[in-house]
Amino acid sequence: MIYNLGRVFKDSKKVGNVVNISIIISAKNESKNINGLIENLTNLEYSPQSFEVIIVDDNSADDTFNLLMEQTKYLNNFSVLSLKPSAKSGKRDALSQGISNSKYPYILITDADCYPQKSWLVAYSRKFSEEYEMLFGVAPFYQNKSLVNRISCFENLRSSILSFSIALLGWPYSAAARNFGFSKKAFNALGGYSKTKDTLGGDDDLLLREAVKRKLKIGIVTDPGSFVHSKSKKTFSEYFLQKARHTQTSFHYLKKHQLILGSWHLLNLVFLFSPILMLLNPLYGILFPAKLLLDLSIVKLYQKKFSYNFSTMEITYLQIVYEIILIINFFRARFTEVKWK
Repeated sequence: MIYNLGRVFKDSKKVGNVVNISIIISAKNESKNINGLIENLTNLEYSPQSFEVIIVDDNSADDTFNLLMEQTKYLNNFSVLSLKPSAKSGKRDALSQGISNSKYPYILITDADCYPQKSWLVAYSRKFSEEYEMLFGVAPFYQNKSLVNRISCFENLRSSILSFSIALLGWPYSAAARNFGFSKKAFNALGGYSKTKDTLGGDDDLLLREAVKRKLKIGIVTDPGSFVHSKSKKTFSEYFLQKARHTQTSFHYLKKHQLILGSWHLLNLVFLFSPILMLLNPLYGILFPAKLLLDLSIVKLYQKKFSYNFSTMEITYLQIVYEIILIINFFRARFTEVKWK
């Protein structure tokens, strides 16, 4: 697999036209995050006359809606909507309602517990002015010292390296909804989220799937200052549930993407368990250390570009844990019922 990512993580010298952007956010039981969300969005380095924020309350059971109304009452480019209780698709319906009420031709999606960097809109504006119809960017987790956070961050890093590498080859298959954008024209041409209901989640990846099928112009946004950070899950039960959901969505990728990803992960697992093959031939013993060295080199080379910092010891054991968790998540998603909130 190609990991030639260095050239895409550089400050762009191009200056695109300033485009008008609508930021759409679905919020459900996010009262503890509202203050930080509004503060972060009002600090974006973009003229308030050139963007709007539409936050749709998804039938929250807490004080989310009231807090949103209070925090945005003096912000002219902010709107708060309430999702109709009859909506059955949750987040998809909330986002669809926000998009249908937006007034600008370009849409950015993020979550209520996320923290876009200040140049987020500037970076997307430049790419949209180059006539891209769908874009996705880097969405790292904040690192801390807990084990579940370390595993979450490392998994996010490895997944990001893989998805961005494959996107550079012209085969995009996955995008984080925390840092995702498209033109409203393209969204409507795809039928909105109507063809992404294979699972209750995965609206981002499945919308990207539809864009690939329609051969839209898809790009990535990697400019410094365009990342969208968020916090990882706090417990292993939450983490495994989240990953099982993501894995379940992958069962609905295009066949070519399933083949690419399946082949890649199978190859990695063969290298990981190669010591067992030494019973057949001692030469298989070189595969495992070769994998460790290659993975170590790749992570060391690119981790800071994705806003991470792991020690050599952490990389060594986490890459083994990562591969084993892939197996666990696959079987959980395939053979057990994955619950959704």
